[in-house]
Amino acid sequence: MTGKSKDEQEDIQEFIEEAIIDCYGEDEEFTGIMNMIEDNIVCPFEAKIIGETVKIHDFQYPENAYSLKAICEHKGKKYVVDASSIEWLKPLPEGFKWIEAYFQWYKSI
Repeated sequence: MTGKSKDEQEDIQEFIEEAIIDCYGEDEEFTGIMNMIEDNIVCPFEAKIIGETVKIHDFQYPENAYSLKAICEHKGKKYVVDASSIEWLKPLPEGFKWIEAYFQWYKSI
């Protein structure tokens, strides 16, 4: 998610602002962004993890950290992996800008 143009970064910042507009503090901001991910990312979709194609079925986040986990399936088994370890394949899933917004927000805290 690096190498974004200034316009792309501003676009992502607008997504962040939409998610956190009524939030007080990082905890509420994180919840706001996670709600947007839950509401806008269309699953399932394919991605790669450690070079293997997997199907991402959903996202989850722990209650005590600002991390984002992906629930994926590979060869009939389900795994939970950190979203930062995902290699995103094209076509990107519908709502992908919310994933980018999460990573940009996370870098800023």
